[in-house]
Amino acid sequence: MNKQQGTVKKWQDDKGFGFIETEAGDSIFFHVSEFRAQRRPNVGEAVVFSIGQDEQGRRQAKEVQELGFVQQKMAQKNQQIRQRNQKRNHQAEFEAGQKKRSFLGIAFYGVLALLAATDKLSWLVVGWYVVLGVITYGMYAKDKAAAQSGDWRTPESTLHVLSALGGWVGALLAQTYLRHKSQKPEFRVTYYLTVVINMAGLLFLLAGGGLEALTEFF
Repeated sequence: MNKQQGTVKKWQDDKGFGFIETEAGDSIFFHVSEFRAQRRPNVGEAVVFSIGQDEQGRRQAKEVQELGFVQQKMAQKNQQIRQRNQKRNHQAEFEAGQKKRSFLGIAFYGVLALLAATDKLSWLVVGWYVVLGVITYGMYAKDKAAAQSGDWRTPESTLHVLSALGGWVGALLAQTYLRHKSQKPEFRVTYYLTVVINMAGLLFLLAGGGLEALTEFF
């Protein structure tokens, strides 16, 4: 039924009925049983209602509600919709950015391979990054499965250590495509710190600060 607005123009409390004047100027009968409030109607108050018929087929107002109450509920509903939309938009933007960073992470492997091909980095270092990335991704997957089943969880410190040692690309892919550990701001901040630490170590090796020793070690 289409809702209409009107004003209570007459109310006979002893008989439990009254009349609503519509915006078009019509007078519509309504019974107290159709008033959706825990009180009696007041003459002059604005209401919202739908048009129906009684048992004799005569027009009468149905589902009569206070206009203020309806407006309040609509405002609350609209606020909830806005909040949900903002949350979805924020999550969509985050996921889009995360996917872009994931592609950059995969491109990082390409850069490592290029450095190794030009003898600026050991292939064993490239292998280390790839293997540790796979291991880190697997640890994220295992932790997510444990979270869903209620089993023993992998400590966050373990995930961060793996990331700092070189598994950060696997961690990034897991956060993006498994949607695990991607909602906690404090975890993400620590994660990006591990990336910085790892990249600093790699740049140190490339600058000759320990590349020979590392090559000999491998």
